[in-house]
Amino acid sequence: MILALIINVEGQNPYLVLTFTAVDNAENIQLDSVKIMNRTQDCDTVLSWPDTMLILGSQVGTPEINDAVSALQVFQNYPNPVTDKTIISMYVPEKDNVSVFVNDVMGRITHKSEMVLEKGHHSFRFSPGNGNLFFFTAQWRGESSSIRIISARLQTSSTSLIEYIGSEASTISQKIFSAIQNFAFSFGDTLLYVGYTDTLQSGILDSPEIHETFTFQFATNIPCPGMSTVDYEGQIYNTIQIFSQCWLKENLNVGTMTPGAEEMSDNGIIEKYCYNDDPDSCFKFGGLYQWNEMMQYTTQQGAQGICPPDWHLPTDKEWKVLEGVVDSQYGIGDLQWDNSGYRGFDAGTNLKTTNGWYVGGNGTDLFGFSGLPGGYRYPNGSFDYIGSYGNWWASTEYGSSTAWFRSLDYDDPGVYRFSLYSKLYAFSVRCVRDY
Repeated sequence: MILALIINVEGQNPYLVLTFTAVDNAENIQLDSVKIMNRTQDCDTVLSWPDTMLILGSQVGTPEINDAVSALQVFQNYPNPVTDKTIISMYVPEKDNVSVFVNDVMGRITHKSEMVLEKGHHSFRFSPGNGNLFFFTAQWRGESSSIRIISARLQTSSTSLIEYIGSEASTISQKIFSAIQNFAFSFGDTLLYVGYTDTLQSGILDSPEIHETFTFQFATNIPCPGMSTVDYEGQIYNTIQIFSQCWLKENLNVGTMTPGAEEMSDNGIIEKYCYNDDPDSCFKFGGLYQWNEMMQYTTQQGAQGICPPDWHLPTDKEWKVLEGVVDSQYGIGDLQWDNSGYRGFDAGTNLKTTNGWYVGGNGTDLFGFSGLPGGYRYPNGSFDYIGSYGNWWASTEYGSSTAWFRSLDYDDPGVYRFSLYSKLYAFSVRCVRDY
């Protein structure tokens, strides 16, 4: 019956439960808030700690909190069914001792606690153990109030856990829920999650399809945790963690060198250009690649292309997240990054290496990206601008013959975003790790 109820709920009202957590390297930290931006439907909502859980689609288990109640009341948890954690709110009419029980479907008590609570709204966070149905009961001065909690969680060896959040949380939760009600979402939409803690922000892009927990990373300028290097095609690449994105620290240098006068082709061999046909340039700056060769002749943005396994070619949106996180003035999701041409305040300076750029155009390399001025190859086969410009492809097309790319200039502190250059230009390539 319980399984049928869950299937019936999900079948009639498709929904997703997204939960957000945060770490600094491997240490758990508290999120202050999470901003969810729907980049497809141009709307957003904000979650504030401790309610870092979002229901997308139909709002299942909506709490109906009424400040006018005069009796003990436990409000329906949300989300319900539960996949990981859920929020339970209650109203206590007067300060006194409150007993809290959780029973499973067999009537066994899986949790029991007592505490003195002030008059007003209080909230708890509940994690179910094994089982599909639980009963949460609160008792106060001989009165009791109960709710049923459906668990859609995979079987686990853990027991049910309840954490008291606080007396103000329920009011905050209701305000958050009201904001979420106005947040439009359809399956297939692209969402940008921005997590905040203190003065820092971290961003993740996603098109959610399943219940999922996302972990914001707030470490930066360190090797990616658990993968400091990547051995790919006979070369060792270092990695760099820039908040929630893990990048290769160096430009790709994979493939067989092809003379600049020749065009790359779909011949089953990865080809690269070296500036002025000099192999030492590839060793120092990485290879230069035409867009189609980089993509390995697919047009699917975010494809692996010539990147190592479990890595992919950054999309235009992923470049925007990187720019927002490294700029000191314009944050992640700012409309500044949607513009073409020159954008930002100091993102370029913070992405460039501290040496090697023409006429004092060096950067601070504040986040360890180490952007180099590798120049590029024109479609006519000539090379230019080594030491002055670094250009990197995005895997997002602009048209059938053009694609988006980023450019760092020796003379400007921002970043250029262009789309009108032919795919026959050859630029540098970076890879970003799959989330």
